[in-house]
Amino acid sequence: MPAPADPSLVQLCPDLETWPQRWRYDDSDLATGKRIVACFVPFLRHLIAQRLATKTLQRHGDHLWMLGGEIIRRLHEEPSLVHKPIDSIILQLGDEECGPLIWPRITERQQDSFDATYRKLYQFLTTNPQQSNQ
Repeated sequence: MPAPADPSLVQLCPDLETWPQRWRYDDSDLATGKRIVACFVPFLRHLIAQRLATKTLQRHGDHLWMLGGEIIRRLHEEPSLVHKPIDSIILQLGDEECGPLIWPRITERQQDSFDATYRKLYQFLTTNPQQSNQ
């Protein structure tokens, strides 16, 4: 997993490097968690480059955290996904309109906010596939 070297990325997600450990159900999830973070880093840098408000950036970071946990959960339910590239898994979990339903359930308002982040990530992955093909 590439270290989040730039200060703006560290400021946005100071605990980014610990996400794989925090998402895992068992030790086999660590490698996948690192691949997820590696997929998210170019998107996070893209968001930072847009000079969005700090609160907006933090909300997107929080939603990526939720998505990473959801990916790990789904991989335990659907082991056939384990060897697919992370960007393919992300794109398979939703579409250009909305992301996966988060478990445990979140409110409709929270899901709508999550979906806004997912739509941005979906668009980023489909227009910049070489940037995050993990």
